Amino acid sequence: MTSFISSSVPWLSLSIWTPILCGLALLVFGRQAAAGGSAGSGSLVRPLALVAAVLSLLPTVALIVDFNASHAGFQFVEKFAWIDRFSVHYFLGVDGISIWFVPLTALITVFVVVAGWEVIEDRPAVYMGAFLVLSGLMIGVFCALDGLLFYVFFEATLIPMYIVIGIWGGPRRVYAAFKFFLYTLMGSLLTLVALVYLYSQSGTFDILAWHKLPLAMEPQILIFLAFLMAFAVKVPMWPVHTWLPDAHVEAPTGGSVVLAAIMLKLGAYGFLRFSMPIAPDASAELAWLMITLSLVAVVYIGLVALVQQDMKKLVAYSSIAHMGFVTLGFFIFSSLGVQGGIVQMVSHGFVSGAMFLCIGVLYDRMHSREISDYGGVINRMPKFAALFVFFAMANAGLPATSGFVGEFMVILGAVKFNFWIGLLAATTLIFGAAYTLWMVKRVIFGEVANDHVAALQDVTPREFAMLMGLALWVLYMGIHPAAFTDYMTTSVDGLLQHLSVSKLPKP
Repeated sequence: MTSFISSSVPWLSLSIWTPILCGLALLVFGRQAAAGGSAGSGSLVRPLALVAAVLSLLPTVALIVDFNASHAGFQFVEKFAWIDRFSVHYFLGVDGISIWFVPLTALITVFVVVAGWEVIEDRPAVYMGAFLVLSGLMIGVFCALDGLLFYVFFEATLIPMYIVIGIWGGPRRVYAAFKFFLYTLMGSLLTLVALVYLYSQSGTFDILAWHKLPLAMEPQILIFLAFLMAFAVKVPMWPVHTWLPDAHVEAPTGGSVVLAAIMLKLGAYGFLRFSMPIAPDASAELAWLMITLSLVAVVYIGLVALVQQDMKKLVAYSSIAHMGFVTLGFFIFSSLGVQGGIVQMVSHGFVSGAMFLCIGVLYDRMHSREISDYGGVINRMPKFAALFVFFAMANAGLPATSGFVGEFMVILGAVKFNFWIGLLAATTLIFGAAYTLWMVKRVIFGEVANDHVAALQDVTPREFAMLMGLALWVLYMGIHPAAFTDYMTTSVDGLLQHLSVSKLPKP
């Protein structure tokens, strides 16, 4: 897994720094326009943000086009000395495991900019700029092959999201922003200790060198637990999941979309890049713990979602249950399970993002997320209702949608690993259908519930184009999943082969 393919064009740096620099430029432009009292600055900010988001998407498309799916190692590699004294490098690369998360992040950012086009009236330049900067930082997490560089990107993502929740969030936004920041920051402190320990043992922050580092079982377990603290909070896994519903409820629509679609994936990705390859023996030894926590998320959190009255909270708990599927797939150590987990991550990015955008469309019109305030929406918003039901079915794992593919692969892998674990995992199909259909029935169908629903107007062309774009991706991934899995098969097999070799020091 250490063979490299470089490129004459620095696609990864372009993918990372284009949105960051555009976002910072947008912040400066917005501040200067505000200081000058320019009346047209707000209307100009939005098209500039959209152009920046689309420009940021273009180099990520080039990555997919030029990617060699038959190569198990890292591609588009860039490596330059950063801090020579401590052997820290600006070291970037992607393989079949990380490749899809780069364009997914850039694409979701485009949808977030479009979603906030008419809704965000207060400081739109700061709002759009924060999301562009956040996009670049999250792509940096998926591309970093230097431990310190990864940590910088990983922690820096907290700042723009904290700003977004704290400024444009709901009534309890300050509480939710602090809770989000403290949970994720505290969880990462032990990870920093683990990174420093690995540096002391290897003399480098090169993640790929850490993959080869022979470690005894005790330090492997301690390193695994240190990484677990950061990645479990980010996923989030039970019982450190309580920050997520609060953050989702208080965050603006764009914040909820990015949280669910991308930021939760940072923790799951960390297991694949750090925990499993650096501490493979500890991963095997503690697999029972990870499988147990994953099943609790699938079963218990699914039941919690059933009793939610707030649409955002329901989808937030649904996200925790779906991410439980991801970690379950990883720690059954099969190609089917790991690929299923990665597919579920990509699918969840599309589906959860679409669900929160749909809830945002309703909230923009009625300023309520309570399920009891709705009913009979289909009578007033037939186009919206069709799209909302489609995404809800994908969230419940309907065949021919992307939501089915990852869940089916993980369940199949889990059944081969242990029938009872597979059976418990399969309960998500029941619970997912139950809470999703419960929400759809009360919000979309039936008679018009009240005068507020009667006054609703169907989606605008902007909203329709945004939701239809996501619907096409969900449908395409459900009908032709091989277009996604073909990219990851070789790299996943290489990872599993690496895990089969013990890292315990030879006598």
